[in-house]
Amino acid sequence: MKKTWMALGLSAAFLAGCGSEEANAPETTNEESATEETAAFPVTVTGADNQEVEVEAAPKRIVTLAPSNTEIAYELGLGEEIVGVSDNDTYPEDVQNKEKVGGMEFNVEKIISLEPDLVLAHDSAGGAAETGVQQLRDAGIDVLVINNADSIDQMYKSFELIGEATGTTAEAETEVEELKAGFAALEKKAASIKEEDVKSVFFEVDPTLYTAGNGTFLNEIFDLVNVENTMADQEGWPQVTEEAVIEKNPDVILLNYGSYVENAVDGVLTREGWGNVNAVKNKEVVEVNADITSRTGPRLVEGAESIAEAVYPDVFAQ
Repeated sequence: MKKTWMALGLSAAFLAGCGSEEANAPETTNEESATEETAAFPVTVTGADNQEVEVEAAPKRIVTLAPSNTEIAYELGLGEEIVGVSDNDTYPEDVQNKEKVGGMEFNVEKIISLEPDLVLAHDSAGGAAETGVQQLRDAGIDVLVINNADSIDQMYKSFELIGEATGTTAEAETEVEELKAGFAALEKKAASIKEEDVKSVFFEVDPTLYTAGNGTFLNEIFDLVNVENTMADQEGWPQVTEEAVIEKNPDVILLNYGSYVENAVDGVLTREGWGNVNAVKNKEVVEVNADITSRTGPRLVEGAESIAEAVYPDVFAQ
């Protein structure tokens, strides 16, 4: 995770907690390390498609088919092993040096040509990817389908699956604990917000008014940072009407599509008929980074903090 206030604090605590043990620990030889790595394999992992994948040895050539998979893999120290990523990958910067293998409908031939020993697919692709996944498996390539995380706990499961398949279980466990600590710190800060100061929010996923409802990781984040989600009475990722938003009268409108829609904030502020909506009237329409607020991976705490800062700058922007 890249949020400096949290990373520095956690790193210092971690080092302080294990410093004395490291000083007295016997040296581990390369041979012993290699033996420990070998002992972790073969390993059988069950993917989100309920298919068991037996990984014979630590993967040396990995292709990831979703940005969240990629970010998790990099966070687990697998950057050098990654040889291919999706067209939608933007982070970390090193992904620009990797072969691109397509989007939701990935290029099977390109992936096969990269000779991967593990492909990390993603359940969000649904039926569009089933044929391609089977073709890769028919070619003798291990394909592990990572779950589509609708909740923060399901995101932790994604870390677990990738960690198990790549021999980085310990790293995955450490990262999950850091994420939990980060969310806990935000929740503690949000507890200082008085009930009468709680703000309501409409989270606009795109200009056609898709939003985050109940049963989503974003709704969990809203609860965690003491924000009232105006569309919590909807399930999943619904498309709502302008009339519904106007009736809910949110105090703040958050947009996460400014990276591909020019003047996104102005577009909301000038919508016909929205002039009496509190968020528009008070110019509380704020753009947040799409990547860190939509990818269930190692930067989600950073995304949660960006939401909290946008809604409660006096509390969180310190």
